[in-house]
Amino acid sequence: MAEESSSGGERSEAPSAKRREDFRKKGQVAQSKEVQTAALFTIVLIFWLFYMPIFWNGLTDLLKALFQSIDTFDATASSTLVLALFIIQKSMILLAPLFFLVLIIGFFSTFFQIGWLFTAQPLLPDFNKLNPISGAARFFSKKSFVELLKSLIKVALVGWIGYSTVLDKFGEALLLVDTSIGTTTAFLGKTALLILAKICAILLLIAFIDFLFVRWEMEQKMKMTKQELKEEFKEMEGDPYIKAQIRSIQQEMARKRMMAEVPSADVVVTNPTHISVALRYSSGEMDAPVIVAAGTNFIAMKIREIAREHDIPIVENPPVARLLHKLDIGSPIPEDMFRAVAEILAHVYSLKNKNI
Repeated sequence: MAEESSSGGERSEAPSAKRREDFRKKGQVAQSKEVQTAALFTIVLIFWLFYMPIFWNGLTDLLKALFQSIDTFDATASSTLVLALFIIQKSMILLAPLFFLVLIIGFFSTFFQIGWLFTAQPLLPDFNKLNPISGAARFFSKKSFVELLKSLIKVALVGWIGYSTVLDKFGEALLLVDTSIGTTTAFLGKTALLILAKICAILLLIAFIDFLFVRWEMEQKMKMTKQELKEEFKEMEGDPYIKAQIRSIQQEMARKRMMAEVPSADVVVTNPTHISVALRYSSGEMDAPVIVAAGTNFIAMKIREIAREHDIPIVENPPVARLLHKLDIGSPIPEDMFRAVAEILAHVYSLKNKNI
């Protein structure tokens, strides 16, 4: 409540793009650890089902090699070192696919949640975290309570899955007394696989719920007060780069509106080199012709292009074009230009009558 009152009221406003970017730069993003755990557990389990025969064959070959060399092994310092290095090398070759898979899953489970993000901000020392009072407050915070509750729910669900599955298979297990070791081992393997598959399903469900919750929680955390929005807008207004961007956007919008008015013009007066001015006049509705579009260079060429597309007459009159270009768009022409513009319009109307 103190935070809300000091920052200008309740955080009821959706976060701005700048606020989202600021949070992201600080490393404060919506990332669910449950998604990483579920992805790691599930994919590693699936991979292990296919890799297990290769792993056991490799391990069997390693053990055979060790047992076969026991009789001839001379236990010296150098031979022991060579043997240790041999065992480490073979073990790393067998376990390397699992290690690489874990790294890949860890990377992509994070990447798919928050995208590409590299920031050293979370690594910077924060001496406030050494404060025992604030540390105790974090320990008893709502976030800590939620994390504890999630952990307890996971443990309870996993325990319940294991207990219920073993209980269901208990009757079948009693019948294994008179069976071979291979049958018993196969039964235990299938039961363990069933338990792990159920755990995967539960972890995926928890991950999905936690992912949605973390997104919602971060959205609530990023929300702003009306006062914060006003301050941010003032700050952005003072930024020359932002001002230039806003001005550029406004100019582009004004240019598009101006180009949309060209088809309604009666004539386009040009300087053959780089000026075009579009005029509209409606007898009985206007006191004087009005400039609907004007521009130089590229804009002038664009006005002429649109005029040709809509069969609007283009009249070359450099002196009049230069004078008209000095006037504001949307303004009527001054009285001292009535005669020159009237002559141009009369010429245009005569051309139209001839075409008719």
